[in-house]
Amino acid sequence: MSRPLRLLTVVAVAALLAGCAGTSPAPAASADGPSGTVEVYAAASLQRSFDEIARAFEEQNPGITVTPVYDGSSTLATQIGEGAPADVFASADEKNMAKVAAQAPDPRIFAGNTLVIAVPTGNPGSVQGLADLARVTTVLCAPEVPCGAASQTLLSNAGVAVTPASAEQNVTAVLTKVAAGEADAGLVYATDVVGRDDVEAIVPAGADAVVNRYPIAALSEAPNPDAAAAFVAFVLSDEGQRILGDAGFRAP
Repeated sequence: MSRPLRLLTVVAVAALLAGCAGTSPAPAASADGPSGTVEVYAAASLQRSFDEIARAFEEQNPGITVTPVYDGSSTLATQIGEGAPADVFASADEKNMAKVAAQAPDPRIFAGNTLVIAVPTGNPGSVQGLADLARVTTVLCAPEVPCGAASQTLLSNAGVAVTPASAEQNVTAVLTKVAAGEADAGLVYATDVVGRDDVEAIVPAGADAVVNRYPIAALSEAPNPDAAAAFVAFVLSDEGQRILGDAGFRAP
């Protein structure tokens, strides 16, 4: 082979190797903590704050994806008891957490909440306090869900009897009906009205005496126990508590 031809061959081979090197995939990053999906069953009143917590948690744990399921705590407890594949349960009261004590052996209180009277903007029913709920169209949470149990306690303490137009399975449904003008008033959590311009809030007398304590637990049969433990730890951390506080929740 002539010298020019040999040089051409060497150059061609070098170029080929360089091209192959340039298109080879980068080595996979090594696992450096929990990964996968963590399924979080959370009370409906937590949706706004837990959506933000989920985003912050995923930023700090890029290997984990949070999949939230929001509903009334009693509904979620029933689903967990029936074997739903939840990793974490965050209830709006201790009673419903106790229903799944076998699956949630170590619940931690992470927040508190109180009730307010929600009315449509402009307060068309001229509601001033709890006594007015007996004369206007009022929607409440069903007694078996935390906001319903708290509502019954608040009304009972005030000596007010209310026959609701409907009894909803979660607090979001109550607020939706009030905001749409389908009801003159409803009892919801203080956190539910933060940042809303379609409803107004009235703090009723005695509200501070009825405080719901929110427990959270990584479930013993969690499909992803490491991610579950990490999520619970984040909710209890300074960052998680800041997000909850900004949303109007009380410190545990």
